[in-house]
Amino acid sequence: MDPLLPQKSHLFHTLHHAPRAFIIPNPWDIGTAKLLAGMGFQALATTSAGYAYTRGLSDYQVTRDQMLAHVKELTAATDLPISADMESGYADTLEEVAETYRLTAQAGAVGASIEDATGRPDDPIYELAKAVDRVTAAVETVRALPYPFMLTARAENHLHGRTDLKDTIRRLQAYQEAGADVLYAPGLRTREDILAVVRSVDRPVNVLMGSPGMHFTLDELSDMGVKRISVGSALSRAAFGAFLHAGREMAEHGTFTFSEEAVSYADMARLFGPGSP
Repeated sequence: MDPLLPQKSHLFHTLHHAPRAFIIPNPWDIGTAKLLAGMGFQALATTSAGYAYTRGLSDYQVTRDQMLAHVKELTAATDLPISADMESGYADTLEEVAETYRLTAQAGAVGASIEDATGRPDDPIYELAKAVDRVTAAVETVRALPYPFMLTARAENHLHGRTDLKDTIRRLQAYQEAGADVLYAPGLRTREDILAVVRSVDRPVNVLMGSPGMHFTLDELSDMGVKRISVGSALSRAAFGAFLHAGREMAEHGTFTFSEEAVSYADMARLFGPGSP
């Protein structure tokens, strides 16, 4: 076991129970993990979509083994605590769900998420009882570890056009009862909905930012009672957006003005040189 794991685990737990919210940004490779660590963030979370893009894939096309290897790379690249986006556990059976989270901890993460999405377009969300069983299987696995592991249970309704807030809250409350440490309903967009979720549970709540039209600040979300703020694939999409803009400028206009906004070669050498995070 990594000798730093208990220290990372303690820090990660403490961040979730601090008086104010913290931002947990989402790198998608070793370089971006090191850059974010150097900016002073206290913890990082992987992004399944951002990592998939680096492999020329769309989200949910990465295998469990690929994601575990990615998690291991990032945990080795920085001393910060890392929470792993493990989608829906990469498994259908409870035994395999449990195995996913055992392997995630083995890869060096001190937290991970589990979604209640099925991956089936015709039936995108697990029936509640089955979703609870899956969260329970993950919880029981990480509770057997010799250090605290923060398990985040995600209610995916709003990402699949199911804007029934009462059902989302009912699910989060059930996942809380199953033992989840953090609760997360990606896709909440209004102050009223965020407040309703925060007030309905007694565990730390994660809110997803980085979507168009979402303009809450860290302080505003903290004042609502939110404890953790992530950005999912937004950072990776911002980077790819700049890349696509530059490529289109060359392909369509034969010009190269994009380089005016690029980070300098000297700055990149400094950021990744000896003594970098």
